[in-house]
Amino acid sequence: MATSPILRAIPATLQRPRKRAKQTSLTLFPTAARHGTCESPSEASAPTLAPSQRTKPATELVGIARLAASSPCADAKRGTEYFLLPVKSILNYCNSERVPFRWTVNPYRGCEFGCHYCYARYTHEYMELDGNEFESKIYVKQDAGPLAGRDLANEKIWGEHIAIGTATDPYQPAEREYGATRAVLEQMAEREGLSVSITTKSNQVLRDIDLLKRIAERSRLSVNLSITTLRTRLARLLEPRAPRPDLRLEAVRALREAGISAGVLAMPIVPGITDRAEDLDALARGTRDARAQWFAGNVLFLMPASLKHFLPFLDAKFPKLSRQYRAWYGRHGNAPDAYRKEITAQVENLRQKYGLGSRPDRGTNRSWRSPQMLLGLGINQGGESCPARDPW
Repeated sequence: MATSPILRAIPATLQRPRKRAKQTSLTLFPTAARHGTCESPSEASAPTLAPSQRTKPATELVGIARLAASSPCADAKRGTEYFLLPVKSILNYCNSERVPFRWTVNPYRGCEFGCHYCYARYTHEYMELDGNEFESKIYVKQDAGPLAGRDLANEKIWGEHIAIGTATDPYQPAEREYGATRAVLEQMAEREGLSVSITTKSNQVLRDIDLLKRIAERSRLSVNLSITTLRTRLARLLEPRAPRPDLRLEAVRALREAGISAGVLAMPIVPGITDRAEDLDALARGTRDARAQWFAGNVLFLMPASLKHFLPFLDAKFPKLSRQYRAWYGRHGNAPDAYRKEITAQVENLRQKYGLGSRPDRGTNRSWRSPQMLLGLGINQGGESCPARDPW
C-alpha cells in the first residue's frame, strides 16, 4: 500500500486596453470598468500575516472553534500559519439543496490560494475567526488517512457520491507538506464501486495520477479543474496563489491522456470582470482543445463573509464596478435572475459550439463493498466467494 507524508508537528520556528464596445447585454457594466487598475503579478501578493481576529476568548469557545483554538501551530511561511486540527471524521454529511451530493471531503480548512471571490470564507467563522483569515490560517486535518478508511467502511455512505474539494482546494500548497489529500485517496484506491469527484485549481493533482488511475479502474472518478479566465494577469489578480490557467488546462490534457474523466468549471463567472463573451469563448475553446469532456459555469455567489472581503478588493482594483455590485449583491448573495439566465444560455451555447458535455456521467453505481466487511462475510477483495460462505 502506498504511503503519504505524515501529519506531524513541526517546530514553530492585467490586461491590454481594448476598444470600447457597445453594451448589448444585461451586464450593465461599462467596458472600461473591466480594466480596473490591474497590477502586476508581483504586486498581487498574498495578504500580510495579521494577528488573529478570533471573536471570543478561548475559554468561551465550543465545538470546532475550541479545537481550532487548541490546535498546535505546525509551521509559518509565505505569510501563512499552518495548524494541525484534530477531527473525528473526514467525510462530512451535506444536506444542502444547492448541491447534488450528500458527502464531501475537505482535507483542509482555509485555502492558501486566496481567491478574492471565494464563497467558503464563512467556514472560518465556525472557528470564531474572521473570513479575511481564510488564506492566512490553514488547518490541516490530522490522521486523514486512517479516518477516511474508517469512514469509507460505514454503510451509510455506500452507493453515495463523494465530492472532494467543495470548500477548500485539496491541492493547495499545504498538500505538498502534509499530504492529507493523498492519504484519503490511498484509502479510496483500496476500495471498489465508489463514486468520487475532485475539484481543484491546481495542476498538482497530476502528482497523484498513479492513485487516480487505480481508483478509476475500480470506481467512477471525475476531476474538475476550476478556471475562471485564460488571461494570466487577471487570474493572478483574482486568485493570487493559484497556478496559471494554462497549467490547469495542461493538467486536464494529461488526465485525459491517462484515461481519467476530466472537465473544466468556469466557476465563478465574475460579472464585469470575467464574463466577456470573447473570454468565455476562448475558455470553452481551450477546454475543447485540452480534450476535456465537460464545461460548466455559474455566476458569482457572495455570502456575507465573502462580500465583506470582495467589496474592498473591488473598490481598490475595479472601482467602476463598485456601485453596481453593491446594488446587485448588497441584499442578496446572487446577481439578478435575468443576468444569470443570460450567462446560463451563453454557457450552453458554448457547449454546443465546441461539443462539450455539461457534467460527468455517473451512471448507475456498482455495489460498494467495504474490504473489512467482505473479509468478515467470507468474501475476498477480488469479489470472488470464499469457500466458507456466499451471502450473495
